[in-house]
Amino acid sequence: MTQQPKITLLVVAYNAESTLQQVLNRIPTALIPQISCVLVCDDASTDATHDVVTKYQQSSKLPITIIRHPLNLGYGGNQKYGYSWAIENNMDFVVMLHGDGQYAPEELPNILQPLVDNVADVVLGSRMIAPVGALRGGMPLYKFVGNIVLTRLQNLLVGARLSEWHTGYRAYRVNSLTKIDFVNNSNAFDFDTQIILQMIGSRQRIAEISIPTFYGQEISHVNSIKYGLQILGHTLRYRFSRQHRDSKIKY
Repeated sequence: MTQQPKITLLVVAYNAESTLQQVLNRIPTALIPQISCVLVCDDASTDATHDVVTKYQQSSKLPITIIRHPLNLGYGGNQKYGYSWAIENNMDFVVMLHGDGQYAPEELPNILQPLVDNVADVVLGSRMIAPVGALRGGMPLYKFVGNIVLTRLQNLLVGARLSEWHTGYRAYRVNSLTKIDFVNNSNAFDFDTQIILQMIGSRQRIAEISIPTFYGQEISHVNSIKYGLQILGHTLRYRFSRQHRDSKIKY
């Protein structure tokens, strides 16, 4: 890429009035001139999230665009909106950043670098490359064990070698998003597994970087058992559909 890429930071926010300003403050100053848009998508929060970011926008150097969904789209639905916006506005890269502060904004330059270097189409910020750090960062033991077990099962089923499927820190080359049907994915948390499967299926280059783990006072909206069953279901369907497709190929 010969010119500076157009970068969107997609900040997904739901009831994030107590954390969102701090998350925006932690975006590295040196990165700000490279950012085309900080797209804050408030998913019909019932607190003052929208007011907080509106007030922040008035004095910030960040190029903030605020979207307030009148109805809650869900975690996956909010991402769909943001990725569609990035495509429609001819962005080059889009990075998802959570408004609750669980993922460190300080890592933004690192997660963008493989895209800038053109060695990846998708970059996942993995907490499990150094798994001891995940525990030290406060990841609950049941989530730690579940993450390892589910990731190993998913890798086995699809032939991948990811250290973590379940991170919410992700960056995409926008062109790679145009090659998959993410709009028809789930509106819930299993969206994250579906889009990885789609990227694998469309042969996009996936890279991982190690990121720190932080669990604060954020409220988890994930039903762990339901989530685990859903993502295993998606992975098994991908495996069987691939086997069916491959069985029709004549050698």
